[in-house]
Amino acid sequence: MPRRTARVPQTRVGRLAGLALAAGGLALGGAVEGLRRLASGTAGGKDGASALLSVGNAQRLATQLARMRGGAMKLGQMLSLQGEGLLPPEFVQALAILRSQAAAMPASQLRRVIGREYGKGWQDRFERFDEEPIAAASIGQVHRARSADGRELALKIQYPGIARSIRSDVANVAMVLRTLDLLPHDTDISGLAAEAARQLEQEADYLSEAAFLERYAKLVADEPRLLVPRVHRDLSTVRILAMDYMEGEPLDSLAQPDVAQATRDAIGTLLERLMFRELFEFGTMQTDPNFANYLWQPKTGKVVLLDFGATVNFPERFVDAYAHITRAVAAGDREAVARHAAAIGYTFDGDPPELVEATVELIMIVCEPLRHKGRYDFGASDLPSRGRELGFELGVRQGLLRAPPPETMFLHRKLVGSFLMLAHIRARVDARALALPLAERRLRREASRAR
Repeated sequence: MPRRTARVPQTRVGRLAGLALAAGGLALGGAVEGLRRLASGTAGGKDGASALLSVGNAQRLATQLARMRGGAMKLGQMLSLQGEGLLPPEFVQALAILRSQAAAMPASQLRRVIGREYGKGWQDRFERFDEEPIAAASIGQVHRARSADGRELALKIQYPGIARSIRSDVANVAMVLRTLDLLPHDTDISGLAAEAARQLEQEADYLSEAAFLERYAKLVADEPRLLVPRVHRDLSTVRILAMDYMEGEPLDSLAQPDVAQATRDAIGTLLERLMFRELFEFGTMQTDPNFANYLWQPKTGKVVLLDFGATVNFPERFVDAYAHITRAVAAGDREAVARHAAAIGYTFDGDPPELVEATVELIMIVCEPLRHKGRYDFGASDLPSRGRELGFELGVRQGLLRAPPPETMFLHRKLVGSFLMLAHIRARVDARALALPLAERRLRREASRAR
Protein backbone atom coordinates (compact mmCIF):
# COMPACT_ATOMS: atom_id res chain seq x y z
CA MET A 1 0.00 0.00 0.00
CA PRO A 2 1.56 3.35 -0.99
CA ARG A 3 2.41 5.77 1.79
CA ARG A 4 0.12 8.78 2.04
CA THR A 5 1.94 12.10 2.11
CA ALA A 6 0.83 15.68 2.46
CA ARG A 7 1.75 18.45 0.06
CA VAL A 8 4.52 20.62 1.45
CA PRO A 9 3.45 24.25 1.90
CA GLN A 10 5.73 26.99 0.60
CA THR A 11 6.55 28.68 3.93
CA ARG A 12 7.74 26.30 6.63
CA VAL A 13 11.25 27.13 7.82
CA GLY A 14 11.92 29.28 10.80
CA ARG A 15 8.53 29.54 12.53
CA LEU A 16 10.20 28.40 15.71
CA ALA A 17 13.77 28.79 14.46
CA GLY A 18 14.81 31.47 16.91
CA LEU A 19 13.64 29.39 19.86
CA ALA A 20 15.07 26.18 18.43
CA LEU A 21 18.50 27.61 17.70
CA ALA A 22 18.69 29.19 21.15
CA ALA A 23 18.01 25.80 22.73
CA GLY A 24 21.62 25.35 23.78
CA GLY A 25 21.74 28.71 25.55
CA LEU A 26 21.38 29.33 29.26
CA ALA A 27 18.30 31.50 28.72
CA LEU A 28 16.11 28.80 27.24
CA GLY A 29 17.11 26.44 30.03
CA GLY A 30 15.13 28.63 32.38
CA ALA A 31 12.24 29.00 29.93
CA VAL A 32 11.73 25.27 29.39
CA GLU A 33 12.11 24.64 33.10
CA GLY A 34 9.31 27.12 33.61
CA LEU A 35 7.20 25.27 31.04
CA ARG A 36 7.79 21.99 32.85
CA ARG A 37 6.80 23.53 36.18
CA LEU A 38 3.71 25.12 34.67
CA ALA A 39 2.66 21.76 33.27
CA SER A 40 3.20 20.04 36.61
CA GLY A 41 1.40 22.77 38.53
CA THR A 42 4.46 23.77 40.58
CA ALA A 43 4.96 27.22 39.09
CA GLY A 44 1.69 28.80 40.13
CA GLY A 45 0.17 28.35 36.68
CA LYS A 46 -3.49 28.04 35.81
CA ASP A 47 -5.43 25.05 37.03
CA GLY A 48 -5.44 22.27 34.50
CA ALA A 49 -2.29 23.42 32.74
CA SER A 50 -1.02 19.84 32.82
CA ALA A 51 -3.87 18.91 30.50
CA LEU A 52 -1.88 20.62 27.75
CA LEU A 53 0.55 17.71 27.96
CA SER A 54 -1.93 14.96 27.14
CA VAL A 55 -1.07 12.01 24.91
CA GLY A 56 -3.23 13.37 22.11
CA ASN A 57 -1.65 16.82 22.29
CA ALA A 58 1.81 15.24 22.31
CA GLN A 59 1.06 13.34 19.11
CA ARG A 60 -0.48 16.40 17.47
CA LEU A 61 2.55 18.47 18.42
CA ALA A 62 4.93 15.94 16.88
CA THR A 63 2.85 15.82 13.69
CA GLN A 64 2.79 19.61 13.37
CA LEU A 65 6.52 19.95 14.04
CA ALA A 66 7.22 17.32 11.37
CA ARG A 67 5.10 19.23 8.85
CA MET A 68 6.60 22.61 9.78
CA ARG A 69 10.15 21.34 9.28
CA GLY A 70 13.00 23.81 9.63
CA GLY A 71 13.63 25.27 13.06
CA ALA A 72 10.41 23.82 14.46
CA MET A 73 11.48 20.31 13.68
CA LYS A 74 14.95 20.92 15.09
CA LEU A 75 13.32 22.04 18.33
CA GLY A 76 11.38 18.79 18.50
CA GLN A 77 14.52 16.80 17.85
CA MET A 78 16.31 18.50 20.73
CA LEU A 79 13.36 18.18 23.11
CA SER A 80 12.95 14.49 22.31
CA LEU A 81 16.46 13.75 23.57
CA GLN A 82 16.01 15.39 26.96
CA GLY A 83 13.89 12.71 28.58
CA GLU A 84 11.39 12.92 31.38
CA GLY A 85 13.38 15.53 33.26
CA LEU A 86 12.03 18.15 30.83
CA LEU A 87 8.78 16.74 29.44
CA PRO A 88 6.41 13.93 30.37
CA PRO A 89 7.09 10.56 28.71
CA GLU A 90 4.11 10.97 26.33
CA PHE A 91 5.85 13.94 24.73
CA VAL A 92 9.27 12.29 24.69
CA GLN A 93 7.85 9.26 22.87
CA ALA A 94 5.83 11.33 20.40
CA LEU A 95 8.72 13.68 19.59
CA ALA A 96 11.20 10.82 19.18
CA ILE A 97 9.95 10.28 15.62
CA LEU A 98 11.43 13.65 14.70
CA ARG A 99 14.98 12.40 15.20
CA SER A 100 14.93 10.51 11.93
CA GLN A 101 11.90 11.39 9.86
CA ALA A 102 9.34 13.95 8.71
CA ALA A 103 6.45 14.12 6.27
CA ALA A 104 7.77 13.55 2.75
CA MET A 105 6.95 15.31 -0.51
CA PRO A 106 4.47 13.50 -2.74
CA ALA A 107 6.01 12.01 -5.90
CA SER A 108 4.52 14.60 -8.25
CA GLN A 109 6.00 17.48 -6.26
CA LEU A 110 9.33 15.66 -5.99
CA ARG A 111 9.55 15.25 -9.76
CA ARG A 112 8.85 18.95 -10.32
CA VAL A 113 11.58 19.94 -7.86
CA ILE A 114 14.15 17.69 -9.57
CA GLY A 115 13.08 18.90 -13.01
CA ARG A 116 13.68 22.51 -12.02
CA GLU A 117 17.22 21.67 -10.90
CA TYR A 118 18.34 19.18 -13.56
CA GLY A 119 16.17 20.18 -16.50
CA LYS A 120 14.14 18.17 -18.96
CA GLY A 121 15.12 14.53 -19.32
CA TRP A 122 16.70 14.36 -15.88
CA GLN A 123 15.73 10.68 -15.64
CA ASP A 124 18.46 9.87 -18.18
CA ARG A 125 21.09 10.76 -15.60
CA PHE A 126 20.10 7.75 -13.50
CA GLU A 127 19.99 4.03 -13.95
CA ARG A 128 17.70 3.89 -10.90
CA PHE A 129 15.99 6.53 -8.78
CA ASP A 130 13.96 5.56 -5.72
CA GLU A 131 11.02 7.93 -5.27
CA GLU A 132 10.47 6.69 -1.73
CA PRO A 133 12.82 8.73 0.50
CA ILE A 134 15.19 6.98 2.88
CA ALA A 135 15.05 10.03 5.19
CA ALA A 136 12.94 13.17 5.43
CA ALA A 137 14.23 15.91 7.69
CA SER A 138 13.91 19.62 8.39
CA ILE A 139 15.25 21.19 5.19
CA GLY A 140 15.08 18.38 2.64
CA GLN A 141 14.62 14.67 2.09
CA VAL A 142 17.09 12.02 0.94
CA HIS A 143 16.65 9.54 -1.91
CA ARG A 144 18.78 6.63 -2.96
CA ALA A 145 19.80 6.48 -6.63
CA ARG A 146 22.28 4.90 -9.03
CA SER A 147 23.77 7.17 -11.66
CA ALA A 148 23.87 6.18 -15.31
CA ASP A 149 27.57 5.34 -14.88
CA GLY A 150 26.92 3.12 -11.84
CA ARG A 151 27.65 5.32 -8.83
CA GLU A 152 25.59 4.53 -5.71
CA LEU A 153 24.24 7.85 -4.50
CA ALA A 154 22.25 9.57 -1.79
CA LEU A 155 20.52 12.69 -3.13
CA LYS A 156 19.42 15.31 -0.61
CA ILE A 157 16.60 17.24 -2.26
CA GLN A 158 15.36 20.48 -0.75
CA TYR A 159 11.70 21.19 -0.08
CA PRO A 160 10.28 23.87 -2.40
CA GLY A 161 10.04 27.42 -1.10
CA ILE A 162 12.36 26.84 1.86
CA ALA A 163 15.02 29.40 0.90
CA ARG A 164 12.53 32.15 0.05
CA SER A 165 10.68 32.00 3.36
CA ILE A 166 13.54 32.12 5.86
CA ARG A 167 13.83 35.85 6.58
CA SER A 168 10.10 36.49 6.92
CA ASP A 169 9.48 33.39 9.02
CA VAL A 170 12.34 34.11 11.41
CA ALA A 171 11.10 37.70 11.76
CA ASN A 172 7.68 36.31 12.71
CA VAL A 173 9.31 34.09 15.33
CA ALA A 174 11.12 37.07 16.83
CA MET A 175 7.80 38.86 17.16
CA VAL A 176 6.23 35.82 18.85
CA LEU A 177 9.12 35.53 21.32
CA ARG A 178 8.74 39.19 22.25
CA THR A 179 5.00 38.82 22.65
CA LEU A 180 5.19 35.67 24.78
CA ASP A 181 8.01 37.13 26.88
CA LEU A 182 9.53 33.65 27.28
CA LEU A 183 13.16 34.77 27.43
CA PRO A 184 14.95 37.11 29.86
CA HIS A 185 14.41 40.80 29.19
CA ASP A 186 18.02 41.44 28.18
CA THR A 187 17.93 38.74 25.49
CA ASP A 188 19.05 40.10 22.13
CA ILE A 189 16.11 38.64 20.21
CA SER A 190 16.95 40.63 17.08
CA GLY A 191 20.51 39.32 17.22
CA LEU A 192 19.30 35.76 17.75
CA ALA A 193 16.89 36.08 14.83
CA ALA A 194 19.54 37.51 12.53
CA GLU A 195 22.01 34.74 13.42
CA ALA A 196 19.32 32.08 13.00
CA ALA A 197 18.32 33.45 9.60
CA ARG A 198 21.94 33.62 8.46
CA GLN A 199 22.57 30.02 9.48
CA LEU A 200 19.33 28.70 7.97
CA GLU A 201 20.10 30.45 4.69
CA GLN A 202 23.47 28.72 4.68
CA GLU A 203 21.77 25.38 5.36
CA ALA A 204 19.51 25.99 2.37
CA ASP A 205 22.55 26.39 0.08
CA TYR A 206 23.61 22.83 -0.76
CA LEU A 207 26.70 23.97 -2.67
CA SER A 208 27.89 25.55 0.57
CA GLU A 209 27.25 22.26 2.35
CA ALA A 210 29.13 20.42 -0.40
CA ALA A 211 32.17 22.60 0.29
CA PHE A 212 31.96 21.81 4.02
CA LEU A 213 31.68 18.08 3.25
CA GLU A 214 34.84 18.23 1.16
CA ARG A 215 36.68 20.25 3.81
CA TYR A 216 35.66 17.89 6.62
CA ALA A 217 36.86 14.88 4.67
CA LYS A 218 40.32 16.46 4.75
CA LEU A 219 40.09 17.56 8.39
CA VAL A 220 39.28 14.06 9.68
CA ALA A 221 41.48 12.17 7.21
CA ASP A 222 43.74 11.22 10.14
CA GLU A 223 40.83 9.57 11.98
CA PRO A 224 40.13 6.26 10.22
CA ARG A 225 36.98 5.57 12.26
CA LEU A 226 35.24 8.69 10.91
CA LEU A 227 33.76 8.56 7.41
CA VAL A 228 32.52 11.50 5.33
CA PRO A 229 30.56 10.89 2.11
CA ARG A 230 32.18 11.99 -1.13
CA VAL A 231 30.43 14.82 -2.98
CA HIS A 232 29.46 14.31 -6.63
CA ARG A 233 29.67 17.81 -8.08
CA ASP A 234 28.27 16.90 -11.49
CA LEU A 235 24.92 16.07 -9.87
CA SER A 236 24.91 18.74 -7.15
CA THR A 237 23.13 22.10 -7.31
CA VAL A 238 22.09 24.76 -4.82
CA ARG A 239 18.95 22.67 -4.07
CA ILE A 240 20.22 19.08 -4.63
CA LEU A 241 23.27 17.58 -2.94
CA ALA A 242 24.64 14.36 -4.42
CA MET A 243 26.79 12.21 -2.13
CA ASP A 244 28.01 8.65 -1.80
CA TYR A 245 25.38 6.35 -0.37
CA MET A 246 26.71 5.15 2.99
CA GLU A 247 25.69 2.00 4.86
CA GLY A 248 25.13 2.00 8.60
CA GLU A 249 22.80 1.68 11.55
CA PRO A 250 21.08 4.59 13.31
CA LEU A 251 23.39 5.93 16.00
CA ASP A 252 20.72 5.66 18.68
CA SER A 253 20.73 1.88 18.21
CA LEU A 254 23.80 2.01 20.47
CA ALA A 255 21.36 2.49 23.34
CA GLN A 256 20.01 -1.05 22.90
CA PRO A 257 20.75 -3.30 25.89
CA ASP A 258 22.62 -5.87 23.77
CA VAL A 259 25.33 -3.34 22.81
CA ALA A 260 28.46 -3.76 24.91
CA GLN A 261 29.41 -0.95 27.27
CA ALA A 262 32.90 -0.87 25.73
CA THR A 263 31.35 -0.19 22.32
CA ARG A 264 29.21 2.66 23.64
CA ASP A 265 32.24 4.13 25.39
CA ALA A 266 34.38 3.90 22.26
CA ILE A 267 31.80 5.62 20.03
CA GLY A 268 31.11 8.25 22.68
CA THR A 269 34.83 8.97 22.99
CA LEU A 270 35.17 9.20 19.22
CA LEU A 271 32.36 11.76 18.96
CA GLU A 272 33.47 13.76 22.00
CA ARG A 273 37.04 13.98 20.70
CA LEU A 274 35.70 15.16 17.35
CA MET A 275 33.69 17.90 19.06
CA PHE A 276 36.73 19.24 20.92
CA ARG A 277 38.86 19.03 17.77
CA GLU A 278 36.19 20.97 15.90
CA LEU A 279 36.36 23.76 18.48
CA PHE A 280 40.02 23.97 19.39
CA GLU A 281 41.83 22.56 16.35
CA PHE A 282 39.63 23.01 13.27
CA GLY A 283 37.82 26.22 14.26
CA THR A 284 34.96 24.73 12.23
CA MET A 285 32.05 22.88 13.80
CA GLN A 286 29.01 20.94 12.64
CA THR A 287 26.55 22.35 15.16
CA ASP A 288 23.48 20.09 14.77
CA PRO A 289 24.22 16.87 16.69
CA ASN A 290 20.94 15.01 16.27
CA PHE A 291 20.98 11.26 15.73
CA ALA A 292 19.79 11.51 12.12
CA ASN A 293 23.13 13.12 11.19
CA TYR A 294 25.19 10.03 12.07
CA LEU A 295 25.37 6.36 11.14
CA TRP A 296 27.17 3.62 13.04
CA GLN A 297 28.79 0.62 11.35
CA PRO A 298 28.78 -2.20 13.95
CA LYS A 299 31.22 -4.46 12.06
CA THR A 300 33.91 -1.79 11.66
CA GLY A 301 33.21 0.44 14.67
CA LYS A 302 33.19 3.43 12.32
CA VAL A 303 30.85 6.42 12.38
CA VAL A 304 29.53 8.13 9.24
CA LEU A 305 29.10 11.92 9.42
CA LEU A 306 26.16 12.82 7.20
CA ASP A 307 24.97 16.41 7.42
CA PHE A 308 27.08 19.57 7.27
CA GLY A 309 24.49 22.23 6.52
CA ALA A 310 24.70 23.66 10.05
CA THR A 311 28.47 24.14 9.96
CA VAL A 312 29.99 27.25 11.54
CA ASN A 313 33.45 28.79 11.28
CA PHE A 314 34.60 30.36 14.56
CA PRO A 315 36.91 33.42 14.74
CA GLU A 316 40.27 32.82 16.42
CA ARG A 317 39.46 35.16 19.34
CA PHE A 318 36.28 33.17 20.00
CA VAL A 319 38.14 29.85 20.09
CA ASP A 320 40.95 31.30 22.22
CA ALA A 321 38.43 32.54 24.80
CA TYR A 322 36.88 29.08 25.13
CA ALA A 323 40.31 27.50 25.46
CA HIS A 324 41.03 29.84 28.37
CA ILE A 325 37.72 29.12 30.06
CA THR A 326 38.24 25.36 29.60
CA ARG A 327 41.60 25.55 31.35
CA ALA A 328 40.12 27.68 34.14
CA VAL A 329 37.15 25.36 34.69
CA ALA A 330 39.39 22.28 34.82
CA ALA A 331 41.66 23.99 37.34
CA GLY A 332 38.74 25.15 39.48
CA ASP A 333 39.96 28.75 39.10
CA ARG A 334 36.74 30.73 39.57
CA GLU A 335 38.44 34.11 39.20
CA ALA A 336 39.81 33.10 35.80
CA VAL A 337 36.41 31.69 34.82
CA ALA A 338 34.86 35.08 35.64
CA ARG A 339 37.49 36.94 33.64
CA HIS A 340 37.12 34.81 30.54
CA ALA A 341 33.33 34.68 30.81
CA ALA A 342 33.44 38.46 30.45
CA ALA A 343 35.71 38.13 27.38
CA ILE A 344 33.15 35.85 25.74
CA GLY A 345 30.24 38.16 26.60
CA TYR A 346 28.46 36.24 29.34
CA THR A 347 29.01 39.21 31.66
CA PHE A 348 29.79 42.90 31.13
CA ASP A 349 32.00 45.43 32.89
CA GLY A 350 29.98 46.99 35.66
CA ASP A 351 27.77 43.96 36.28
CA PRO A 352 27.04 43.50 40.01
CA PRO A 353 29.24 40.93 41.77
CA GLU A 354 26.29 38.66 42.48
CA LEU A 355 25.50 38.41 38.74
CA VAL A 356 29.13 37.56 37.95
CA GLU A 357 29.20 34.96 40.71
CA ALA A 358 25.93 33.41 39.50
CA THR A 359 27.35 33.17 35.99
CA VAL A 360 30.51 31.49 37.26
CA GLU A 361 28.48 29.06 39.35
CA LEU A 362 26.35 28.00 36.39
CA ILE A 363 29.42 27.61 34.15
CA MET A 364 31.10 25.42 36.74
CA ILE A 365 28.00 23.26 37.04
CA VAL A 366 27.37 22.76 33.32
CA CYS A 367 31.07 22.07 32.71
CA GLU A 368 31.06 19.23 35.23
CA PRO A 369 32.47 16.65 32.74
CA LEU A 370 35.58 18.85 32.34
CA ARG A 371 36.08 18.96 36.11
CA HIS A 372 35.60 15.22 36.55
CA LYS A 373 38.78 13.13 36.61
CA GLY A 374 38.43 9.86 34.75
CA ARG A 375 35.47 8.60 32.77
CA TYR A 376 32.30 10.61 33.20
CA ASP A 377 29.13 8.52 33.11
CA PHE A 378 26.88 10.58 30.85
CA GLY A 379 24.00 8.13 31.06
CA ALA A 380 23.87 8.20 34.85
CA SER A 381 24.30 11.96 35.17
CA ASP A 382 21.51 14.24 36.36
CA LEU A 383 23.44 17.29 35.15
CA PRO A 384 20.78 18.42 32.62
CA SER A 385 18.09 18.64 35.29
CA ARG A 386 20.46 20.29 37.81
CA GLY A 387 21.57 22.79 35.18
CA ARG A 388 17.97 23.63 34.26
CA GLU A 389 16.98 24.00 37.91
CA LEU A 390 19.92 26.31 38.64
CA GLY A 391 19.37 28.31 35.45
CA PHE A 392 15.69 28.75 36.36
CA GLU A 393 16.51 29.81 39.91
CA LEU A 394 19.34 32.21 39.04
CA GLY A 395 18.04 33.51 35.73
CA VAL A 396 14.25 33.56 36.06
CA ARG A 397 13.55 33.82 39.80
CA GLN A 398 16.53 35.99 40.80
CA GLY A 399 17.34 37.73 37.52
CA LEU A 400 21.05 37.09 38.01
CA LEU A 401 21.99 35.83 34.55
CA ARG A 402 22.49 37.60 31.25
CA ALA A 403 21.27 35.93 28.08
CA PRO A 404 24.29 34.54 26.18
CA PRO A 405 25.45 36.52 23.13
CA PRO A 406 23.94 35.40 19.79
CA GLU A 407 27.30 34.24 18.40
CA THR A 408 27.47 31.54 21.08
CA MET A 409 24.13 29.86 20.39
CA PHE A 410 25.34 27.36 17.78
CA LEU A 411 28.24 26.27 19.96
CA HIS A 412 25.79 25.87 22.86
CA ARG A 413 23.54 23.75 20.68
CA LYS A 414 26.46 21.46 19.88
CA LEU A 415 27.62 21.22 23.49
CA VAL A 416 24.16 20.51 24.86
CA GLY A 417 23.19 18.19 22.02
CA SER A 418 26.42 16.21 22.32
CA PHE A 419 25.90 15.74 26.06
CA LEU A 420 22.35 14.51 25.48
CA MET A 421 23.49 12.20 22.71
CA LEU A 422 26.15 10.59 24.91
CA ALA A 423 23.65 10.34 27.75
CA HIS A 424 21.15 8.59 25.48
CA ILE A 425 23.66 5.92 24.43
CA ARG A 426 24.91 5.73 28.04
CA ALA A 427 28.55 6.36 27.15
CA ARG A 428 31.32 6.79 29.71
CA VAL A 429 33.95 9.23 28.42
CA ASP A 430 36.97 10.99 29.93
CA ALA A 431 36.02 14.41 28.56
CA ARG A 432 38.68 16.19 30.61
CA ALA A 433 41.49 14.11 29.08
CA LEU A 434 40.16 14.82 25.60
CA ALA A 435 39.58 18.56 25.98
CA LEU A 436 42.54 19.80 28.02
CA PRO A 437 45.40 18.82 25.67
CA LEU A 438 43.58 20.41 22.73
CA ALA A 439 42.81 23.58 24.72
CA GLU A 440 46.42 23.85 25.89
CA ARG A 441 47.69 23.39 22.34
CA ARG A 442 45.34 26.16 21.26
CA LEU A 443 46.65 28.48 23.96
CA ARG A 444 50.24 27.81 22.90
CA ARG A 445 49.25 28.85 19.38
CA GLU A 446 47.67 32.02 20.78
CA ALA A 447 50.87 32.84 22.65
CA SER A 448 52.91 32.21 19.51
CA ARG A 449 50.74 34.60 17.49
CA ALA A 450 51.17 37.27 20.17
CA ARG A 451 54.98 37.17 19.97
